[in-house]
Amino acid sequence: MSALSLAVRNSNTMLRRNLLHARRYPSMTLNLLLQPIMMLLLFVYIFGDVMSAGIGGGGAERSDYIAYVVPGVLMITIGSTVIGAAVSVSMDMTEGLIARFRTMAVYRGSVLIGHVVGSVLQVLASVALLGAIAMAIGFRPTDATPLEWLAAFGLLALFALALTWIAVGMGMAGPNPEAAGNMAMPLILLPLISSAFIPADTMPGWFQPIAEYQPFTPAIETLRGLLLGTEIGHNGWIAIAWCVGLTALGYRWSTALFNRDPK
Repeated sequence: MSALSLAVRNSNTMLRRNLLHARRYPSMTLNLLLQPIMMLLLFVYIFGDVMSAGIGGGGAERSDYIAYVVPGVLMITIGSTVIGAAVSVSMDMTEGLIARFRTMAVYRGSVLIGHVVGSVLQVLASVALLGAIAMAIGFRPTDATPLEWLAAFGLLALFALALTWIAVGMGMAGPNPEAAGNMAMPLILLPLISSAFIPADTMPGWFQPIAEYQPFTPAIETLRGLLLGTEIGHNGWIAIAWCVGLTALGYRWSTALFNRDPK
C-alpha cells in the first residue's frame, strides 16, 4: 500500500471514529450549538427594537436588525462549535489513546486530520441549522446570487477550518479537557467584541481598533456583503488573510505538539 493510500485510508477511519463519537455523545455539540441559537433569539426578540436604533442611522426596524445580526451569529456558531474539537483532542491525549496510536502502523497525521475534518463537518451542520432558524424568523438574503451564496459557504468553511486548527492546538496544549475548553473560550468571546451586534464605528473611539482589526469583524462584514449586498471593501482580503494565517499557525502548532516526544 502506498503512503498516500495509507494516509487517506487512515484519515477516513479517524474521521468515521470522530463522527461516531459525536453521534453517541451529542450533549457537548448540543450545548455548544444552543448558545448561538439562544443568542440569536435573545438579540432579535428581546433587544431587537433597541439594538436596531444603532444601525441605519437610527431608523431601522426589527427586520433590518435580523438581517444585520444573522451573519455575526453564524460566525459565533463557528467559534463555539470548534471548542468541541479542543475538548475531544485533549480527551484523546489524556486518556492515552494517541499514545496508543503512536505504537501502531498508523499514518501519524490521520489522527489530527480526522479531528479537523470531523469538526469542520459538525460546524457546517450547525451553521446550516442556525441558518434555517434565521430564515424561519425573517432572515431574507434575497439579493444574493448563486455565486455569492457559494462564496459565502466557502468563507464559512475556510473560517471553520482555521478556527478548528487553532482549537486542535489548544486541545494538544491543554493538560486536561477542562483546561482545553477554557483555553478555547476566546473563540466565543472575540466575536462578542466585533461588529456582530453593532457597527464598529458606534463603539468608543479607543475600542474601535480592537473591534476592527481582529479575525471576526472582516469575516462578518464580508459575509454581510455577500448575502445582503452591503459594501465589502477590503474586508474580503483581510478575512482570507486571517483564515490562511490562522490555518497555518494552528497546523504548525498542532503538528509540533503532536510530533513531540511524549514525556
